[in-house]
Amino acid sequence: MDPDNDAKSASDMPSSHQRPSGVDDATVAAVGKLSEALECVERARGHLYSFHQLMGHADLLLGDAVDALADAGHTATSERIDTDMIGRNIAPGRWTFQLVEEFDDGYWGPLREHDRAVRSELMDGRRHVFESEMKERRRTHGRSGHEARPTD
Repeated sequence: MDPDNDAKSASDMPSSHQRPSGVDDATVAAVGKLSEALECVERARGHLYSFHQLMGHADLLLGDAVDALADAGHTATSERIDTDMIGRNIAPGRWTFQLVEEFDDGYWGPLREHDRAVRSELMDGRRHVFESEMKERRRTHGRSGHEARPTD
């Protein structure tokens, strides 16, 4: 590797993304892996919120279908679906908002706290140091579109 392109000595990197003094490669990689895990959980959380919204919308559409069946003279069918499906739990005792809250409080929130604590303890609170160093290794210094950061 070219020493002028070494991520550890790159002077044009924002200080908020530079490796703190004394932090070794293994620590940067481990904290980067924790960050990647959190990012994956963030994506899963987004899917959970999509599920929550889709199920709520589906329940409202189902209500419209039940009303339409009743309006079309299919009262017994309408009542059967209304009684069995409208407002039905998706898990024992739970609607999706309860799953979202339990996930946020029981998993997502605690993982975010661990991520924050690890960055504070090991990286002086700095985020994405692993990625910043990867950017420094991969970009072409001096080439347009490869700048370390936005120009002022």
